[in-house]
Amino acid sequence: MIYCSSLVSLRSYREVIISISAITVGEFEQFQKLIYEHAGIALAAGKKVMVASRLAKRLSHYGLSTYGDYFRLATNPAYPNEFQMLVNLLTTNETYFFREPKHFDFLRDEVLKTWRGDNFRVWSAASSTGEEAYSLAMTLAETLRDRKWEVFGSDLSTRVLESARNGVYSMDRLDQMDTNFLKKYCLQGVRSQQGSFRVDQKLRNRVSFDQVNLMKPIPSAIGKFDVIFLRNVLIYFDNDTKKEVVERLASSLKPDGYFVISHSETISRLTNHLVAIKPSIFKKTHK
Repeated sequence: MIYCSSLVSLRSYREVIISISAITVGEFEQFQKLIYEHAGIALAAGKKVMVASRLAKRLSHYGLSTYGDYFRLATNPAYPNEFQMLVNLLTTNETYFFREPKHFDFLRDEVLKTWRGDNFRVWSAASSTGEEAYSLAMTLAETLRDRKWEVFGSDLSTRVLESARNGVYSMDRLDQMDTNFLKKYCLQGVRSQQGSFRVDQKLRNRVSFDQVNLMKPIPSAIGKFDVIFLRNVLIYFDNDTKKEVVERLASSLKPDGYFVISHSETISRLTNHLVAIKPSIFKKTHK
């Protein structure tokens, strides 16, 4: 049952939503330019409705009637947290465990089983809410077991990084996960948490997350990696931005390291530092 006070609040909320003017082409272009310059993401004209929908609650929160007003507020240095909120809302992408499973098969069968190094490091360079990073961790745990390894996950959105660190997910994210992994590396929720699970603390201890803007120089403290996953991100960049990002990440690979993109993406003619060895899988050259 909804109480009267809730109905009043709901009615007031609807009135605020109705009072917001439709986003104009000019306003949308302001957000297009902002997110492109900050994150390298090229929002197509068809994303205008998506932008308006994702930002509408922020206009309501501040009692603003136009998207232009919100743009000015979010880019005002007096509201630095709101700028990050805007970035969070416009860069969040959906993901799930063991997406494009052949990449994990390759990692297990053709990289990890023959690896004889000291500390194996993998970077999930657009980790979103963490499913990819933990999928990588499960693959490493199964193959390398107690040997020295680590997974680093990064994203531009602070909101998804917080969720990733928490490691709690809905059971509907498991379509591609081996059921044995669920039993071995996850704790299923009970009672009020039924229908969800949490990645086990021991595995979470081997995975770290931090904010990285791929449009800027990679912090040297991050170090070098044996494998970098950058999947379902390049599709949002134009060719010039793709080249910059790929070159930047390639410099973070160890010699003979592997670079993995989505099957729907391509980096042909973007760099001389990576050579294709399989569809969507590249190896660092010595050029």
